[in-house]
Amino acid sequence: MGLYENMVTEPIRQLALREAITVPGELSVRDAVLRMREKKLGCVIVVDDQNKPQGMFTEAMLRHLLTEDRSVIDDSVQDHMAKQFPCAEITDPVVTILEAMQAENHRFVCVVDDEGRVTGLTGQKGLMKYIADHFPQVVLTQRAGVESPRRQREGA
Repeated sequence: MGLYENMVTEPIRQLALREAITVPGELSVRDAVLRMREKKLGCVIVVDDQNKPQGMFTEAMLRHLLTEDRSVIDDSVQDHMAKQFPCAEITDPVVTILEAMQAENHRFVCVVDDEGRVTGLTGQKGLMKYIADHFPQVVLTQRAGVESPRRQREGA
């Protein structure tokens, strides 16, 4: 089977899911951003008391807010979260992630279990790793920030 056929048949659980940062809606934007920085992740998922997603807050949203009014940093994150955001079930096919990202140009997709609770996060990095795993001889992958082992140019 080819890559696309695999993406249509394999479930999202095949992706390398990242741990989602979940926060209560009452948390301040400042504290949400501090958690994002601590975990080196570009978004938080706002959840209810049953860990079901209610919204998403991203770095891009923060930049937009701060250009308008810096005082919003102390508002609750639920006042500024996106209530419409990409979400997929862990049993959905991998292609669902690609479609969700393309629909609204999102970088992150919230992944939930069959009861609707947050189980992880995926997106650009998860899809790229999935593709690289399908073409290990073709795709050369290297983690960002890691120095290349090649120190000089090839050839004469």
